[in-house]
Amino acid sequence: MQTQNKVGVCPCCHRRAYLTFHHLIPKKMHRRTFFRKNKKEEFDEGIMICRQCHNGIHKFYSEMELAKRLNSLAAILADELLAVHFAWVAKQKINVKGNSNIHS
Repeated sequence: MQTQNKVGVCPCCHRRAYLTFHHLIPKKMHRRTFFRKNKKEEFDEGIMICRQCHNGIHKFYSEMELAKRLNSLAAILADELLAVHFAWVAKQKINVKGNSNIHS
């Protein structure tokens, strides 16, 4: 699992940025009874997204809601509230390796 050292295109805002790992089933939920039926590999699944999109996902939804309802990239991208946030993030300037406002 990578943390914050990879530069790439965020699948949420489509900007070139430093990416962070977002667990599709948040780590706090791994021991909950509801999720015990999941295989260990499913707990390690995640997506690489930029910090601003990552912060927005956790700002708007509880970890339980993320684990039960927004546990895939498709579900995250289809959410209307997050779509508004991602559109806002897409307009923000970023600085990757000394180059400001790099968009792919």
